[in-house]
Formats: sequence, C-alpha cells, structure tokens
Amino acid sequence: MQPVPVPAPAPAGVGSPFLNIAVFGVFVLVTLVVVFRVSRNNKTASDYYAAGRGFTGPQNGVAIAGDYLSAASFLGIAGAIAVNGYDGFLYSVGFLVAWLVALLLVAELLRNTGKFTMGDVLAFRMRRRPVRAAAATSTLVVSFFYLLAQMAGAGALVALLLQIPNDDPIGQSVAIAAVGLVMIVYVLVGGMKGTTWVQIIKAVLLLVGAGVLTTWVLGYFGFNLSALLERAVQRNPEVLRPGATEAVALGERLLVPGLQYGEDTLSKVDFLSLGLALVLGTAGLPHILMRFYTVPNAREARRSVVWAIWLIGVFYLFTLVLGYGAAALVPGGVQRIIDAPGGSNSAVPLLAHQLGGELMLGLIAAVAFATILAVVAGLTITASASFAHDVYANVLRRGAASPDSEVQVARTTALVVGIVAVAAGILARNQNVAFLVGLAFAVAASANLPTLVYSLFWKRFTTTGALWSIYGGLISCVALIVLSPAVSGQPTSMIKGADFDVFPLANPGLVSIPLSFLLGAAGTLFGPAEPGGRRRAAMMEVRALTGAGAERPDGRPARRAH
Repeated sequence: MQPVPVPAPAPAGVGSPFLNIAVFGVFVLVTLVVVFRVSRNNKTASDYYAAGRGFTGPQNGVAIAGDYLSAASFLGIAGAIAVNGYDGFLYSVGFLVAWLVALLLVAELLRNTGKFTMGDVLAFRMRRRPVRAAAATSTLVVSFFYLLAQMAGAGALVALLLQIPNDDPIGQSVAIAAVGLVMIVYVLVGGMKGTTWVQIIKAVLLLVGAGVLTTWVLGYFGFNLSALLERAVQRNPEVLRPGATEAVALGERLLVPGLQYGEDTLSKVDFLSLGLALVLGTAGLPHILMRFYTVPNAREARRSVVWAIWLIGVFYLFTLVLGYGAAALVPGGVQRIIDAPGGSNSAVPLLAHQLGGELMLGLIAAVAFATILAVVAGLTITASASFAHDVYANVLRRGAASPDSEVQVARTTALVVGIVAVAAGILARNQNVAFLVGLAFAVAASANLPTLVYSLFWKRFTTTGALWSIYGGLISCVALIVLSPAVSGQPTSMIKGADFDVFPLANPGLVSIPLSFLLGAAGTLFGPAEPGGRRRAAMMEVRALTGAGAERPDGRPARRAH
C-alpha cells in the first residue's frame, strides 16, 4: 500500500462550549445539593467510611454499577469498539466476567470479616501493623492507576467539549484541574454516604443516556444490527493510525478478531495478559471491595453483586451498539474519531452530536462528566480511608486514634490524592481510558487478589506470605508497566520520545499475577509459622461463612448470622 499524506487535523470540538458547560453545571449543582444534605448525618467514622452501613442491596448494587461503569466503560470501551471493532468488545467481556469472580470468591466473605478496608480482613488473623501498612500501600497504588484512567477521560471529554485542541496542553490541564476540584469537594463534604448517592444518580443517568443513544442508533437502521455492522464496514475501508505514515485496511476486519490483538504471537500473548488482568482484577479493586461494607450484612452484599451484574451486563451490550454506531454514523468514521481531541475516547460524544445536535451532546457530556466525577470521588475516599484507618489509626497510633482525628486525616489525605490525580490526568490525557483501566486491574489482581484468596481460604497462610504477595505483586507489576510500551517506545506511549520499553507486553498481568500467587505460597511455606495462626484462621472461617460477629449497621458486633 502506498503511503498516504497525513490528513489535516479534525476540528477541535463539536457543539456549543457554553451549552455543554451549562448542562454539566446543572448536574454539579444538583449533586452538590444532595451531597450537602446527606453529609449532615455524618457523625461517626462508620458514617464517613461506610455510609453507616445503611444502604440496601439493590441501592448498593446500583452504586457499585455506578462505581464500576467508569469513563473506561462509557468512553473507553465504546471508543475501542469503534476503532478496533471485535477486539475492543473483548474489554466488555473481561470486565463483566470478572464479577463472577467477585461474587463467588470475595463479596460475602469480605463483608463478614472486615469493617472498613481490605486491611481489616488481613489483620483478622495476622500481625496487624505490617499487613495494614502493606494493604494501605497497595490500595494507594491501585487507586492511583485507576485515577489515572478517570482523569485521562476527563481531559479527553473537556478537550472535545470546550474545543481545546490537542496541541494546547495548558488549556487541557486547567480543565482537568477544575474537574479534580469538584471531585475533592464531593469527598471532603459528603464522605461515603454523599459519594454513594452521587454514584446512584450517575448510574441511573448513565444507563438511561446510553439506552436512549442505543435505541436511537438501532432505530436509524430499523433495529437491524446486521445493517449497522454493514454500514460500519462500508464507511471505513482504511484508517491512518496515530504516528503511522501508511493507512491500514479496516472494512470487514472490524467484525473479526485480530485487528488489535492478532497480528502476531506477541499481540496474542498481550491479549491473554490483558484478559487475565480484567477477569481477576475486579475482586481486588479497593474501591469496589469497600462498597461491600456499606450494607448491613453479607446477604445484602451478595444481593448488591447480583444487581450490579445485571446492570453492568445490560450496559456493556449498549457499548457494542454505540461503538459500531460511532464508526457507522460519525462523519469521517473511524478516522474522524482517531483525529478528534481525546482520540478514541471521543467516539460517544461525536455520535451524540451527530444524532441529536448540541443539546444531545450536552446531555451525554453531562452524563460522561458525572461518570468521571463519581468514580474519582469513590476512588479518592477509598484511598484516603485506607491511609487514615490502616496507617494512621492502626500503624502509627496503634489503635489509639480517636474517630474524629481519623476522619480528619482521611479528609487531608483526600486532598493530597486529588492533587496527585490531577497531575496524573495531565500526564495521561490522550491515552485510551479502557487501556489505562486495564493497567489498574493488573495491579489490583497482582497485589490484592492473591493475598485475599489465601487469607480467606488457606488456614496456613502467614504474615510473611501476605507481605511477599502484596509487595512482590505490586513491585513487579508496576516495574513491568514502567518498562512496557504503555509508557515509552511507541507513538501512543505516555512519555513521548522516550524508549526504555524492555518488557514487550503492554499489560503485565500474565507475569505479575502468577508471580504474586507464587510469592505468597513461598513466603508461607519457607517463612516462620504464625503464632496462633490456625486458631485465628478457624475463627475467621466461622465468621466468614456464618456472619457471626460481623458488624451491625450501628457498628456493634452482631449476635448471630444474618
């Protein structure tokens, strides 16, 4: 194929910036009113961290869906499907299947054995200070990677809606900082209760907005999915990828495997690594795990997951239609999406503008902003709670910290985390959001999941095994990410012009996850035995399976299982 000239840059944005911001402003005002109203009942640490354990299973299920259906789902997956077709939909499959792991392995058991954080579960049967410090470290790192993805989505959306071109990093950075500021207010004022209600509102808006767009797209083609796919194929015979000098054929390749992960053996292995991270990562995500403590008992935690699975499954079917709909209906097709500010993340906003003009774009933009703000708020409160509860209260103060001082430290930590999130979002503002979330899942699956599984199911598991598993999985995963093509060596890497990608896989899950399991087993088998470990393991098993001794909504131990 002959080289083709690089096309002129696509218009920086679509729609009216004033209308886009006005609609978003209305959402922010409404949710801030809700946050301020519910925050008046925040009186204890349980209120701030776990919303007083007062949410029902269905309510928490909707909130979990709101937490989980992040910018990666709404912007990233739909964009990945638009640009990479079948291979992009594999993100949806991995994200959904992961909930079966969470339902079967951790949801009910975690709710029975913990109080606020993952560190509570590990400290039940091991030396408290070292495992809490390790759990807090892991939580902060996983939250950082997930925040990276959400703030990248914020940058992509703001750039498109305010018509800020890709070559204006200052303008995009200011917009990302504004999003971060609103998120910090949610967390500082509302705590978990306010954040949960924002999640619920956002989940309803997201499902309704995506449902309306999906129905509109299908109606355009007479509710014939085959006609939609055929139009997507016909409209996109070829595309010029970022940094490339030659166009590559698309067409029917949008409908079959291999466009992104099938060109050679390395890309197939990379997909296997990504799939492993997606399927196992959910059960180790700290902001999802913390949601199980907002319900009064294990039964409601289980109901939460069932509700979440249904809502998330329906939404991911929507993304299939939205992705191919964008490829079929956006003027210029896939090439226009790639060249727009935010790259593939702009697929859904461009589709909304094409279907319903500026008003529809403004509404969908508000939903997307709500998605980002709510998820970032949930991540921030999780990271701050882990530091305040595990490190400050139980490691530094040895359990002697007052609840008021603990909450104050959590709020200060939330401010710091928010600042870090803004800086990270500026660094990764043009990356595909779904891909970045895949990295967060790899870190969660490497550092958290092996330790949780061993702690819940292996009576011999020790503190040494937990520390080896957490730190080994965390260090190996982060190191491999830094040395991967995701960070340097490629036109789409985070650090332009650098080249130290000595690790060939973009997602390290295939290496770091098994390594973490092996390190946990090795540390247990070759390290010192846990004094009284088997007795505490037996106590933990009874509590995990029956709920006896688990926290009631008022924070006191339950007398019997629920």
